[in-house]
Amino acid sequence: MRVVFGLIIAASFLDIIDFSIVQVALPTIRNQFLVSLADSQWIVGAYGITLAGFLMLSGRAGDVYGQKKIFIGGIVVFTIASFAAGLAPSLLLLIVFRSVQGIGAAMSTVTAFAIFIALFREGKERNRYMGIFIAVVSAGFAVGSVAGGALTVLFGWRAVMFVNVPIGIAAVALSQKFLPDSGGWLKDRRLDLPGAVTVTSGLVLLVYGLTDGANVGFGALETYLPMGLSALVLAAFVAIEARSKSPLLPLAFLRRGSVMTANLLGLVLASTVVGLAFIVTIYLQQVLGYSPLWAGIGSLPGAAIFFVVGGWGASRVVGRVGVRRTLLLSTALITAGYTLLTQISPTGTYFGILPGMILWAFGASIGFPALSIAAMAGTRPGEEGLASGLINTSFRVGFPLGLAVLLTVAGATDPAPTGAANAAAAAAAGLVTGFQYALITAALLGFLGFLIALRIKEPKPWAGNQETASA
Repeated sequence: MRVVFGLIIAASFLDIIDFSIVQVALPTIRNQFLVSLADSQWIVGAYGITLAGFLMLSGRAGDVYGQKKIFIGGIVVFTIASFAAGLAPSLLLLIVFRSVQGIGAAMSTVTAFAIFIALFREGKERNRYMGIFIAVVSAGFAVGSVAGGALTVLFGWRAVMFVNVPIGIAAVALSQKFLPDSGGWLKDRRLDLPGAVTVTSGLVLLVYGLTDGANVGFGALETYLPMGLSALVLAAFVAIEARSKSPLLPLAFLRRGSVMTANLLGLVLASTVVGLAFIVTIYLQQVLGYSPLWAGIGSLPGAAIFFVVGGWGASRVVGRVGVRRTLLLSTALITAGYTLLTQISPTGTYFGILPGMILWAFGASIGFPALSIAAMAGTRPGEEGLASGLINTSFRVGFPLGLAVLLTVAGATDPAPTGAANAAAAAAAGLVTGFQYALITAALLGFLGFLIALRIKEPKPWAGNQETASA
């Protein structure tokens, strides 16, 4: 059991390292390709969109064909795409390979979480191991931030892509040897490919429209046309799911307990995460003048809070006060943290933004484990991939959508990098002003999360878990 749990952590560790390592390298990539702040978000957004779009399909594929096959296949795809991304000669090709990375990450992370759900019984045991899982993954974020800075300074940004290759090869070899072979639960089911195609394309169109909105404004045809098409495609997805004999997302599952509310809250809270990391990284490097390495080191306090509080404190808080109260405390701290961060200025310091970052980290570190517990409650055999795919989709859709929304707000005052010395002060002032408005928006999203958390119900486990435990 411990070896399997270690492999589950390794897959998520790989994804988290990639996310944090690329975040630190973004300013360097942006300057090399001379692109705007809004356009550079596609380096993160393309990865996040394909990951989110393929999570539901990958989760159900694991239920049908077996989690091990999809898990290993995902790591292989991710590793090959990482190598290709490191060789990319242009921003366009880099974004294409990052999209393929997202598909591989979807396959491996969603099946890893499905294996986790099946491995541990619902209740104290699962909550305790969830804490360990969060702690180790948080350590991966810290390792990625520091390693990303060091690799970028010493070898250039391409090294942050190549570093995934040996990790991926080792993960495949160990998984092939130690993961038990198992077939799928749902022998009589087929995959809902039309549903997967419509939800993925609809999300890509939506974020594309938001990205254009940051560049040309929401009144332009380039903005509202893809967003309108997105609404139609996503509506088609709902219609397909309602009629499908083997839906990617059975609509009845959303009505069980607090599944729908928990996933909606996950979408809202996740929408503030990547935007914060992006803004802080740009602020430290392009306004305060930090090197990529020191910017990475600056993220360590937040990562340490996730490691300690999220890893060992969150499960105890949930056990003492319940899921609902934990989420109310979480959203209140997140809102307060963003409110403090709105005070950033071109003449500020790292210690000026540290209190807000710490408050946010405390809130998020207890909130995301509690959300996962609420979203997995009552999961039945054969639904591991479905439950894992749904909550991970909510998180992963929130990441790129939140980034696009916050950069849309900030982008109105984002100057393109020119390198002119006499324009540096004005560019920094404009950048910070945009970031302040974006952080106000993030605080409002945190408050919206608090209102949604009021509707969360304490999860009740599926009766089959109790029968299994007493058998």
